[in-house]
Amino acid sequence: MVLKRSSLSLFLGFLLISLIAPRSIARFVVEKNSLRVTSPDKIKGTYDSAIGNFGIPQYGGSMAGAVVYPKDNKKGCKEFDEFGISFQSKPGALPTFVLVDRGDCFFALKVWNAQKAGASAVLVADDMEEPLITMDTPAEDVSSAQYIENITIPSALIEKSFSETLKKALSNGDMVNVNLDWREAVPHPDDRVEYELWTNSNDECGVKCDMLMEFVKDFRGAAQILEKGGYTQFTPHYITWYCPQAFTLSRQCKSQCINHGRYCAPDPEQDFSSGYDGKHVVLENLRQLCVFKVANETKKPWVWWDYVTDFQIRCPMKEKKYNKECADAVIKSLGLDGKKIDKCMGDPNANSENPVLKEEQDAQVGKGTRGDVTILPTLVVNNRQYRGKLEKGAVLKALCSGFEETTEPAVCLSGDVETNECLDNNGGCWQDKIANITACRDTFRGRVCECPLVDGVQFKGDGYKNCEVSGSGRCKINNGGCWHESRDGHTFSACLDVDGGKCQCPPGFKGDGVKSCVDVDECRERKACQCPACSCKDTWGSYECSCSGDLLYIRDHDTCISKSGTEVKSAWTVVWVIFIGLAMAAGGGYLVYKHKLRWMVNEVQDFSVSVRWKPLRARRYWSALQQVGLHRMNLKIFRSKVDH
Repeated sequence: MVLKRSSLSLFLGFLLISLIAPRSIARFVVEKNSLRVTSPDKIKGTYDSAIGNFGIPQYGGSMAGAVVYPKDNKKGCKEFDEFGISFQSKPGALPTFVLVDRGDCFFALKVWNAQKAGASAVLVADDMEEPLITMDTPAEDVSSAQYIENITIPSALIEKSFSETLKKALSNGDMVNVNLDWREAVPHPDDRVEYELWTNSNDECGVKCDMLMEFVKDFRGAAQILEKGGYTQFTPHYITWYCPQAFTLSRQCKSQCINHGRYCAPDPEQDFSSGYDGKHVVLENLRQLCVFKVANETKKPWVWWDYVTDFQIRCPMKEKKYNKECADAVIKSLGLDGKKIDKCMGDPNANSENPVLKEEQDAQVGKGTRGDVTILPTLVVNNRQYRGKLEKGAVLKALCSGFEETTEPAVCLSGDVETNECLDNNGGCWQDKIANITACRDTFRGRVCECPLVDGVQFKGDGYKNCEVSGSGRCKINNGGCWHESRDGHTFSACLDVDGGKCQCPPGFKGDGVKSCVDVDECRERKACQCPACSCKDTWGSYECSCSGDLLYIRDHDTCISKSGTEVKSAWTVVWVIFIGLAMAAGGGYLVYKHKLRWMVNEVQDFSVSVRWKPLRARRYWSALQQVGLHRMNLKIFRSKVDH
C-alpha cells in the first residue's frame, strides 16, 4: 500500500526531526567575523556579524568600505536599477558596503541585487532583537539557483540595535567606514590544516547536490596536491539518522534504513513507490567511507577524491547505474582492494551497530567551537564550520587562511586563490610608474603594501607613500631616481652607487643632481686650460685644450710641452731655480760638515799628549765624537793618540 501525500509528508517530517537532532538536542554554532567601525568616532568599536552561507567571504583577509543605506528599495528585494541607484565606487574611493533590511525575500536575493548594482559587500539588518543566525540559501528554490551560483561578494547579518546605530549616523550626514575582518575566522594552531567535508552520495537531491558534485570534481586536484605534500589532513563524513521508534517496522523505514532502522537517509526522489530508496544512499555513503579507510591504510588517502569523482561520472542515478556493480568497477580501476572494502562495510541487514556509521553519527554532534552538523554540505576547517560558497577558489582561500602567514604552500598563491587587488588603483600602495615597480603584493589574504626587492636591490619605506632604494646597486633601478642624460654617444649620471648615496652631479656639471645637471663652462670660468700657450674650447660635460705650434697639452699639469721633450721657457725657469736652490743647500751642508770635522780632529791632537794623565777628558771627547757621528772615521787616530 502506497502512502498518500499527507502521510508521506508526515513521515518525512518525523524523519526530518530525527535528522536535526539525532539522539540529542542540536547545538548550532553561528560562524562570525569581526566588523569594526573606524568612523565616526562616536560609534567606533568592534561588533559581531554572522557570515552568510553564500558568496565568497575573504577568509584570512579583511576588507574596508563605506556604508550606504539606500533611500529606496531598502530591503533589496528588487533590482536597484529600477530606482536609478548604483553602488559602483569611484576611482580612488573606498568600496561600497550596502546596508539592507531583512524581510520579504531570500537573503541571497538581497545580496545578488546589491552585487549587480556595484556593491562590494552587503550588511543585512535584522528586524528583531535575537541572537545572530546564519543566512542560508533557499533549499529547493530552482529559480534562485542561477543567481546564487554567481554571488561573489561577502555578506553578513548584523543585530538590529547595531543597524539602528549605523542608520542614525548616516542620517546625520556622517561618513561611516567599517572593516570586515575574516583573519581569525579560521584558527591556525600548527603548520598543518585539518579539514572535513560532510557530504552525500545522493546526486538527485536538487540544486545543493549539483553544487556539491561540481565542487568535488573541481577541487580534487588542489585537494590531492595539499594532501600529498603533507600540508593538510582531510576526512570525509556522511550524515545518517536513525528511524523514529514508531516507524522502525514500517515499509517506509525499512526502505530508507539499514541495520534495522539505525542508519537512514531520505528517499532520493521523495517518492517511496519508485526509483532508488534511502537505504541505497546509505549503502553508497558507507562504501565511500570504507574506500577512504582502505586508501588511508595504504598511505594514499587522496584516492577518495578519485573514487567519488569517477563514481559520479560513471554511476549516476539517472542512468540507473547507482549500484554495487558499477561501484566495484570503479574500485577495481583505481587498484583498491574490493574485499577489504566489503569487509569494512559489514552486514547491512544485521540487527546490530555498524562501527563505521556509528562513528559518523557520534561525529555529527558538535564539540568545542564546532556546532552540530545540520546543513549539507558542510565544510569544517580546523574545527570551525566554513560559511560561504562551496567553490574551489573560495574553499581553497579558507583552507590557506588556516596556515600561519608565510608557511602556506605554493598552491595558496595560485591564480585560483589570488584576486589581484593590486589591479585596482595599485591597491593604494606606492609605485614608480616610470620604472614599473610597485609595493603592492597580492596574496590570498588580500593585498599587502611592502617595499619590493628588485634585481637584488632592496627598497625600504612604509610601502604606502614611499619606498627608497637601500644599499648598493641603487643605480640599477631607474638610475636611483637621479638625473642622467645621453648626448652624442656620451652618458652622464648623478647617481652614486653607494649605501646611502645621494644624487650628485658628476664633474663638469652643476645642479641638484635629481632634476637637472647643467654643463659647466670651464673655459669661461677659467677652471682649466690656463697655461700661456693653451687654447680652450668648452664641450658638454668637459672641455678641449690645445697648444700652439708643435706643443702637446698635459691635462694633469695643465701645461704644454714640446714633442721632443723640452718644456716651454717658463716651465724650465721654474725647474732650474729649484735645481740651483737644492745645489746651494747641499754645498752649504757640506762646508759645515767639513769645518766641524777639522775642529774635532784638532782637538783630539791637542789633548793627545796629556791623555795618559787625563783619561777622563779623553773619554768625554770620544762621547762627543759619537754624538756627531764621526767616531768611526776618527777611531784609528784617536786610538793611536790614546795608546801613546
